[in-house]
Amino acid sequence: MKKTSSTVIDTASTRAAGVDSIDPKLDLGSRLTQMAYKMALVDTLAKLAAYNTILSQADEASNVFEAAERSLNDLNDRMLAGVAARYGRDSHEYEMAGGKRKSERKRPARKALMPIAA
Repeated sequence: MKKTSSTVIDTASTRAAGVDSIDPKLDLGSRLTQMAYKMALVDTLAKLAAYNTILSQADEASNVFEAAERSLNDLNDRMLAGVAARYGRDSHEYEMAGGKRKSERKRPARKALMPIAA
């Protein structure tokens, strides 16, 4: 599922704007600077964009695969139907192609009706 944003990114954007209003060149020591904070935010946004791009590519690959699978399934049905048309549904060839011979199908049994108790 694509992400449009996150609470962490939203918090960082709001906080960066707040800290920027205090001092655009704020340096709290230990590499805690306004510039480093903004760079981390930009880096995270770039990674979010890359993540969403990869998800889009995966979606496209999935759609292409599913279309190929549907096409192959249609070809499966058509091949078996072609064998049935040429050799018949009760032939050994039909069975060899993956079909179940007509003479080997189990006939559905009729269910007995239950008498209604008065």
